[in-house]
Amino acid sequence: MLVTFAVAAIGADLDEAQKLFLSGNYTQSVVAAKGRVAERPWSEDWQALLTESLLALGHYADALTSISNALDRGYPSPRIQWLAREVFLSNGRKQDADDMVDRIIQSAASGRVSDAASLVALGRAALLRGLDPKLVLDRMFSTAKKADPDSREAYLASGELALEKHDFALAAKTFQEGLKRLPDDPDLLHGLARAYEPNQQALMVQTLEAALKFNSNHIASLLLLADHAIDAEGYSDAAEFLDRIKQFNPLHPEAWAYRAVIATLQNKSKEAVAARTNATKFWPANPRVPHLIGLKLSQKYRFTEGAGLQREALKLDPDYLPAKAQLAQDLLRLGEEADGWQLADEVQKSDGYNVTANNLMSLHDAMRGFQILTNAHFNLRMTPHEGALYGSRALELLTLAREKLTANYGCALEKPTLVEVFTNQADFAVRTFAMPQNDGYLGVCFGNVITANSPGAYPGHPFNWEAMLWHEFCHVITLNLTRNKMPRWLSEGISVYEERQANPAWGEQLTPNYREMILSGELTPVGKLSAAFLMPPSAEHLQFAYYESSLIVQFIVERFGFPKLQAILHDLGEGAEINQTIAKHTVAMDELEKDFDAYAKGVAEKMGPGLDWEQPGLIGRKVARRARGEKLTPSPTQQVERAELSNFDWESWARAHSTNFYVMSRRAQELVEQKDWSGAKPILERLIELCPESVGAQSAYAMLAATHRALGETNSERTVLERLADRDDTATDAYVRLMELARDAQDWKAVALNARRYGAVNPLVPVGYRFLAEAAEKTGDARAAIEANRALLQLDPPDPAEVNCRLAGLLHGAGDPAARRHALLALEDAPRYRDALRLLLEINKQ
Repeated sequence: MLVTFAVAAIGADLDEAQKLFLSGNYTQSVVAAKGRVAERPWSEDWQALLTESLLALGHYADALTSISNALDRGYPSPRIQWLAREVFLSNGRKQDADDMVDRIIQSAASGRVSDAASLVALGRAALLRGLDPKLVLDRMFSTAKKADPDSREAYLASGELALEKHDFALAAKTFQEGLKRLPDDPDLLHGLARAYEPNQQALMVQTLEAALKFNSNHIASLLLLADHAIDAEGYSDAAEFLDRIKQFNPLHPEAWAYRAVIATLQNKSKEAVAARTNATKFWPANPRVPHLIGLKLSQKYRFTEGAGLQREALKLDPDYLPAKAQLAQDLLRLGEEADGWQLADEVQKSDGYNVTANNLMSLHDAMRGFQILTNAHFNLRMTPHEGALYGSRALELLTLAREKLTANYGCALEKPTLVEVFTNQADFAVRTFAMPQNDGYLGVCFGNVITANSPGAYPGHPFNWEAMLWHEFCHVITLNLTRNKMPRWLSEGISVYEERQANPAWGEQLTPNYREMILSGELTPVGKLSAAFLMPPSAEHLQFAYYESSLIVQFIVERFGFPKLQAILHDLGEGAEINQTIAKHTVAMDELEKDFDAYAKGVAEKMGPGLDWEQPGLIGRKVARRARGEKLTPSPTQQVERAELSNFDWESWARAHSTNFYVMSRRAQELVEQKDWSGAKPILERLIELCPESVGAQSAYAMLAATHRALGETNSERTVLERLADRDDTATDAYVRLMELARDAQDWKAVALNARRYGAVNPLVPVGYRFLAEAAEKTGDARAAIEANRALLQLDPPDPAEVNCRLAGLLHGAGDPAARRHALLALEDAPRYRDALRLLLEINKQ
């Protein structure tokens, strides 16, 4: 009876000590564990708790003594041996760490693995020795959970394996399963946060905050928050998280590695060197340190430095696959493709389950069929089908962008730019992010390499590929000028600004929603604007971040002059900090933010100054958005909002606001739907007169054009559509109608203009090429007519004989011997085609 009571008391004592550790009271858990280890040196539970507590405090030498004592007593379990591996690595004893892995495997052979903790240790060791991850999961980690459903290590190991293999859904499910049994466990919460990191960063932050609420000293959570802050360019915030770690563990290697990252990004080379020295104090050959620093620099697009650090990591450990996989990606982004693909192949052969390598090598195989179009300054890689349709046009556009932007910014590019266009979104995402998920990016620039989605990658979601390529090439200029040392907001802001300079219809434009966001105080402070790209509340907020960034650039150019923008880029390339260089060439950041806020509000207020823009609160905003034909986004309070919306007396409110933009838009839309053209016309004309900036499928322009058409007012319809086409770079319906109207009026220049506009949005269908071919023939532009007819043949026209005959005539007129082939092709499809026969006879005669 006394013995039973004593055992129960010891168990309760251990539980309390473990709670101290899990809650971050590491010093107290060390004190408790030391006392019990002195009394019960055979107890692995107390030995493990003491060792883990010492590691958390950065007492690596003491942890080595503690685990060595545990190893010297009898037959240590695989659990203790796995912990010993971690301690040996922390002290730079890699060979001893590797020996522990071998001893764990041997333990399995001797049959000394039965409890859950030992099964987990065996599984982890087996993974290091190359055993199939699925076998490990099924036979070891899952068996451990069945043996002990409360084994936190089993959930942690299973979740970490899913994270390593990039199965984030399975990882989240695993950690959530563990949290049901072990709520508030900081390690499980941290694992769940990592599962959220790729696609749900707001949830990631919330989950990390929950972990820190239970354990304010949780190192892994603080490190992940520091990592997130660095991504958002919040370097002072990141330093605060690292300072919290330093208070109880001043020697943590990863914390010092992150400090080296921050110092490097802030051009503080001495601090960066000192931080790296501290990071490797106990393990000088730790490949994780240069790998982590290089990874974060590459995430800031500093791929040359990142690649150099991965090479350092591989010198320290040639088998360190994370460094080899990252180096492969860095080299591919630098355009060093031969070495990049070779490294990816080596990683795949070493680890068949490496998701990054598998994705890259599958992409490599898929790209074998791509063709390369080249000129002196570009290598354009795309599918042969799309290359035949608009490849030469893309090269012309890129060449024009290069001529204008290199001259504007004084940038001398030393080598050709590689541009890769992908029809498959997943292929683009793998080439860009090494994963098949794409968060809506149309294109990405790495410096001298551009990856882009084809116009066919987003069916039903048109975009202007010319504007996109211009935007991305502008990144080539600014990244080269700054040596990739510029904040994201400035990089994106300049590219969007330059889109609008090239074509007023390109780039983000002021919209009624953006007007409301500016005037309601939703501008992000300039110093924090890069973070707005990282975790936007909605897709519209992300686009607004692009618009706001471009507006800041516009403000700087208008207020201080374009040379000041050039000077800012030059100083950034020399390593200057952004706020300091802006202050040097403009005004201090706080003053700039204040002046910009006033400037942006001035721009917003100039939109529809003669209109009433009032909205009656939240419900009014939803009514207004419904009036503009927008789809309302579901929200947690949707039922309440629907009830309020149904009770809202719109008609009374509308009568009191007759000049309100939303009232007029909704009334016009109702009249158009009722086909009351005469009633709709004056409202729509007034809307366009007072707010010409508002475009889009539901804009007054489109409705007024439909109204004029219904009333037989063809000239007015064309005028309205031309105004819309000048402002909207994706108005394909307007372009088609303008082509029809211009053809009827024999205005072939306008036909060609709108055909090219159409092709800049959708070059994969025949309609634009048919109009362009006709316009080019009528105006005697043989080259354009030949290209258009060749494109039509790529698109399986209903009458290929006619197209081949027309193309043969054009080629014959240009003296091209290919004319005979196309005449024969026309006759192959239609043997009695008289025009083709006459043309063939003429060709043969000559």
